[in-house]
Amino acid sequence: MNGSSSRCWPEARTWAEISLAQVAANWHALRRAAGGAEVAAVVKANAYGHGAVPVARRLEREGCAWFAVSNAAEGAELRRAGVGGRILVMGGFAPFEMDAFFEHRLTPAVHSTESLRALEERAAALGQRLAVHVKLDTGMGRLGTREEAAVVARNAASLRHIEVEGVMSHLASASDFASPQTREQLDAFDRALEALRGCGVAPPIAHIGSSAVVCYGMRRAFHQMVRAGLALYGYVPEPAGDAPPACVRVAPALCWKARIVAVKEIPEGHPVGYNARWRAPRPSRVAVVAAGYADGVPHTLAGRGKAIAAGAAVPILGAVSMDVISVDVTGCPPLAVGDVVTLIGEEGAARHDAVDFAREAGVIPYVVLCGLGNRVERIYQD
Repeated sequence: MNGSSSRCWPEARTWAEISLAQVAANWHALRRAAGGAEVAAVVKANAYGHGAVPVARRLEREGCAWFAVSNAAEGAELRRAGVGGRILVMGGFAPFEMDAFFEHRLTPAVHSTESLRALEERAAALGQRLAVHVKLDTGMGRLGTREEAAVVARNAASLRHIEVEGVMSHLASASDFASPQTREQLDAFDRALEALRGCGVAPPIAHIGSSAVVCYGMRRAFHQMVRAGLALYGYVPEPAGDAPPACVRVAPALCWKARIVAVKEIPEGHPVGYNARWRAPRPSRVAVVAAGYADGVPHTLAGRGKAIAAGAAVPILGAVSMDVISVDVTGCPPLAVGDVVTLIGEEGAARHDAVDFAREAGVIPYVVLCGLGNRVERIYQD
């Protein structure tokens, strides 16, 4: 058994250890850097794999007032768990989702005047009021209205049951400092806000910035609120172009581990995994680890990913299977069934975080974190 076996590990095949204290520390660091703007915690996609309910509960205790989710079901889950703060639903909605906004006190982002009118009609039928944030498409070309400010203002003025509390947008290239798109979007957002004010619509909350805006000090994009996602979980968005130094220090809050379920000696030339994508270049010792693409190991890691075993980086061999991966532990101290391998995290001097994993897989860190499957048991440390 390796040295890590002396630690009391959980009785699980694969698990993620999540430090809620570190998530809280990251939120406070972002808040200090945000220049007085509210920092909304983006907890969509199960808080990027970290667990939306535990993360939101902890951050609410820390003073976080706003949480951002993708859909009404995610917002309802937080309400049922006792989260009392404001919950912004950013991902649009279908007609059948509207009642959830009223039932669970959710704040939808509205992407068209048609949606505003639909919510007004539903609110009138229910005899309730609802606050919304109107999303503008300033250049992302995805969600958000491209209607003129006068059209938005005219529709807002006709509402009796809906309050336009906020105006928002989303930056498409915030960490790409070689692109003019961010400046163009900020210009468009500022023009839209001015035009809306000129038409008599001045919502108290404007927000366009996400993690990169705070991490790189783009104060022009702070407004009254910023939405922190990736940085909340410990990763500064990687910049492109001539970027300023990051002004926020955050640290990963999650490590991911899995147990060895088999160790075998194989001769030179012996294949490992589907389609014999790897053959041993020498007599080798191979450990089979209980995490595969069903658990979130990207299939594209085949032949180029790494893990940490016995404190050393070891290569992932051959194809990633649904339930397991194989790693080359030839140079490691003796390992046995039940020993632990680190997929994301640190062992001694060895470090392998979600950015490393993503780079090896040819994806982005969001894909790695959000891809952690249901079979990966979450263990919270506070």
